[in-house]
Amino acid sequence: MRELDGSDAGGQFLRTALALSAVRGEAVRLENVRGARSNPGLRSQHLAVLEALTEICDADVSGAELGAETVEFDPEAGAGAGVDTITGGQYTVEIDTAGSVTLLFDALLPLATRLESPLSVTATGGTDVAWSPPMDYYRYVKLPLLRRFGLEAVVELERRGFYPAGGGRATLRLSPSALKPIRLDVQERTDPDHVHVYSTEAAALADNDVASRQAAGALERLSRSLEDHDLTVRERVETTAESACPGSAIVIRIDGSNTVAGFAALGEPGKRAERVGEEAADAAKRFLASDAPVDRHAADQLLVFLALAGGHIRVPTMTDHVDSSLDLLASMGMEVAIDREELVVSSG
Repeated sequence: MRELDGSDAGGQFLRTALALSAVRGEAVRLENVRGARSNPGLRSQHLAVLEALTEICDADVSGAELGAETVEFDPEAGAGAGVDTITGGQYTVEIDTAGSVTLLFDALLPLATRLESPLSVTATGGTDVAWSPPMDYYRYVKLPLLRRFGLEAVVELERRGFYPAGGGRATLRLSPSALKPIRLDVQERTDPDHVHVYSTEAAALADNDVASRQAAGALERLSRSLEDHDLTVRERVETTAESACPGSAIVIRIDGSNTVAGFAALGEPGKRAERVGEEAADAAKRFLASDAPVDRHAADQLLVFLALAGGHIRVPTMTDHVDSSLDLLASMGMEVAIDREELVVSSG
């Protein structure tokens, strides 16, 4: 059993460690779970990830309870012991309140590399909440980027869930996948061609035209950059969604023949809708002014797939999440190297 220490990490460390344990068929013991957080131990959304992976992999687990700071996960101890693949099937996961659905899906995506048949997971919880990818970033940025490298995954959204009530519902569908090496360096970035804007409001905010104002704020802030980079707006999608509580989100996607990057912002009480759009646009402008091949969030989230498939990624910046991901991959015995001067992470 491989022993890992989460003293300096958060929930991502736990999710990635469990995913890699499942894919590699290697038992792990995680101590000091989410030790870097003010409320360490398993919260509802982390427990949901652990329980989902336990059921899908027929694993043995200890510490599967709220607040647990030590967890043991053994994917090879159940009925599938000695089997090199993970059986697919259909599963349902309920996350209390507004725990992130997209972060749950993050922990499941690597399973596609070991599936013997399709896997479908329907989850309820928060679809557009803080500290996690909004659902439209997931559907229109992250998954399209990963599909370019062989991951067969789609997400179907049934209902939005904002903080604090949650209540959103979405289904992840994974098929057995053979990943290709991921190559995203400066040389691989092509000039972006198009901009897509996805702006969403809960039905309770429709009278205030929140979705339209978010999109307008984003495009107005981007107007000069669109001219400078000869970009056209291909889509402007404004959605009014039924939800258990008010909320809003905007995602800007910038793409080209070999570039997919996304930038998001969430509405908050007291924040003007136009300002929400401007926040996402400001992040998009920084990307356009750089030579980065992907946005900063995708760069971090791609590292586990880089370790599994090989290749190289130039990260826009060395965030704490990148550092902790690299530490975890090293602790799992996976060969990933970093050139800190060039900001290039490579494997294989």
